[in-house]
Amino acid sequence: MTERLARFDAEMEFDAVQGAVAVNSANADFRSLEVVDTVLIGADRVNGHGVGGDNELGAEIMQEGVQEVLSSLDGHVTSKAEAIWVVAGLGGGTGSGGSPVLVHNLQQVYDVPVYALGILPGRNEGSLYQANAGRSLKTLIREADATLLIDNDAWHEQGESVEGAFEKINAKIAQRVGLLFASGEATQGVGESVVDSSEVINTLRAGGVASLGYASAVAAEDSAENVNTAMTVARQALLTGTSLPDATTAEAALLAIVGAPDRIPRKGVEKGRRWLEDETGSMQVRGGDFPLESDRIAALVLLGGAERSDRIQQFMDRAREAQNEREREEEPAEQFANDQLDDLF
Repeated sequence: MTERLARFDAEMEFDAVQGAVAVNSANADFRSLEVVDTVLIGADRVNGHGVGGDNELGAEIMQEGVQEVLSSLDGHVTSKAEAIWVVAGLGGGTGSGGSPVLVHNLQQVYDVPVYALGILPGRNEGSLYQANAGRSLKTLIREADATLLIDNDAWHEQGESVEGAFEKINAKIAQRVGLLFASGEATQGVGESVVDSSEVINTLRAGGVASLGYASAVAAEDSAENVNTAMTVARQALLTGTSLPDATTAEAALLAIVGAPDRIPRKGVEKGRRWLEDETGSMQVRGGDFPLESDRIAALVLLGGAERSDRIQQFMDRAREAQNEREREEEPAEQFANDQLDDLF
């Protein structure tokens, strides 16, 4: 995912993603990477073959190799960096186990916000992935300044193959998160009230879970004709295009209307901001322009402090059930290991 983000940023010439490094315990996962540096951890434990979904082992080898990872960031994290993002799939072993450990150590070293971008497994990805993600998420929320969550089920269309679904999901993540990272960094043209990185940081200051929504539509050349369009895409971004479906309440929110400066309607931006305020129940709702040459108008909606949503509770219930299911599937002898009885010998 880090590779996709870096590629999107380079293609759009935003220059917002800098110093990207991919960290893994499996050498095979590095083969397709071309634009990011790589760091292999745990070679003395798993010989570059990965941790096989064991997130406790993933946490251990990240802790053992964290100094090597931090050293690889020398020269990558410069004085211009406004935040550090740790991107991880939360269902696998290295990502779910290692990401909280890495976030914790980055917090000790750098005096900028350290955020996590966590990708939740879909409902059909197996109990191991659900249990891993539940444990990882609980720890990430505690360690990171905020955790932006992407639910794989949010952008998975019916009838798609697993490979095809992941490809589309990764493309959507790269586009949406790439635009968020670029807010105020490399905009094309001059808007009336341009969203900048400080507003993203202030929205995420609420901590906990964050979500990201996006929607777009064809724009008219005259900005006055795009007021309703701006409102429509703002509604769609929150109600049908978010990374956490049904997560609409939040401590803070940000609305960025993306498009050519002469097509962005100021009235539409303000109406969308007020609607978002009512819909999220938050008094901390920011809104502005994201100038970008395009024949479309898009809305990017960031929610901060969204952990009150039913979606998160449903996922954690699913993760707990998956953990219980795995415990029931233990070997017969292991079922007695935790009974409060002394062994005979």
